[in-house]
Amino acid sequence: MKRYKLNGTYYYCPVDLTLQIIGGRWKGIVIWNLRDKKLRFGELKKVLVTINDKMLSQVLKELEMQGVISRKVFEVVPPKVEYNLTDEGKKLLPIMQAMNDYGQGFEV
Repeated sequence: MKRYKLNGTYYYCPVDLTLQIIGGRWKGIVIWNLRDKKLRFGELKKVLVTINDKMLSQVLKELEMQGVISRKVFEVVPPKVEYNLTDEGKKLLPIMQAMNDYGQGFEV
């Protein structure tokens, strides 16, 4: 039986591992919004209207730890941080596009 490893955790199904990365209320939406451009924390917060600061910080940390996004800190006052997809994160875009296409089928 094949095994897959992500951050020290072993998975026996690649779909399970992928869902661990993109699953949850916010991860997929963050990935989708970073598909075309770099965004700052405040810009992401504006797009994800109902997310609170703590949850957004947690999601960004998890995605960074999983290698999906990168975080660039600029040494300026006030502090500036930009987030963007890594090459690994960009591999998820076809999945996210398929989810987008499927969801548009429910438009009213």
